Amino acid sequence: MINDLELKLFKKGKVRDVYDLGQQLLMVATDRISCFDFVLPTLIPDKGKILTQVSSFWFSYLKDTVENHLISTSVEDLPISDPDKEKLKGRAMITKKCEVIPFECVVRGYLSGSGWKEYKAKQSVCGIELPVGLKESSKLSEPIFTPATKAEEGHDENVSFDYMKNSIGEKLANEIRDISIVIYNKAADYAARKGVIIADTKFEFGMYNDKFILIDEVLTPDSSRFWPKDDYEPGRSQASFDKQFVRDYLDASGWDKVPPVPVLPDAVVAKTQEKYKQVLKILTGEDFL
Repeated sequence: MINDLELKLFKKGKVRDVYDLGQQLLMVATDRISCFDFVLPTLIPDKGKILTQVSSFWFSYLKDTVENHLISTSVEDLPISDPDKEKLKGRAMITKKCEVIPFECVVRGYLSGSGWKEYKAKQSVCGIELPVGLKESSKLSEPIFTPATKAEEGHDENVSFDYMKNSIGEKLANEIRDISIVIYNKAADYAARKGVIIADTKFEFGMYNDKFILIDEVLTPDSSRFWPKDDYEPGRSQASFDKQFVRDYLDASGWDKVPPVPVLPDAVVAKTQEKYKQVLKILTGEDFL
């Protein structure tokens, strides 16, 4: 959709394209969606704009707690044509240029997804021992930090915190773990007042002027599990406002998680878009722009 920009491509991610602006970067959130580490052939209309609007809200909400990379979401000053500016409107973030710390910084407040699978097998998640008798979707006594390697292609892999410390150094790893839990708790408390449980989420950090800052997207329905609070019940999977709906469809379809990746039916696309817009409104109080 935005492949013909007259800018230098810095990196093409699963759902974001990043362009080099010299001292800054331009991050463009596309309408691509990835599940099980595959980019699906089907686009979710307006998804990139929704993710950008949600991230912008959270970056502002959390700015007094942790510095972030966002400079502007305005496309007016970009050195591109007006038609290209129109293409990018609502889905672009001009950001600081950072050295990315190569870990997904996952915080889990509830037991779900890969964490639940690992708990059933080992009674632990990423090396953290958990109590006996927890159920699927159980609330943990306190949030846990469970990092994962950040794969350019293929599967991200859950790792222990010791692995992260050995990779980037104990001091930096401790600081990132601590701030990840702080901002998760701050966001989770806010969301709970809005009727949403943030079951888990992932943060990413980069080094800028010799200190780490929050980068990429933050607390979006792509990077988080959002559950309606009034429907929560441990012992089962939960209704959600995130891309778990697409994962569930793919699981039920019988797809064996190898290419070719299935095309999503129109009804699944429409429902996914609806869920993303719904959680945008609930969390931010803003309509989709």
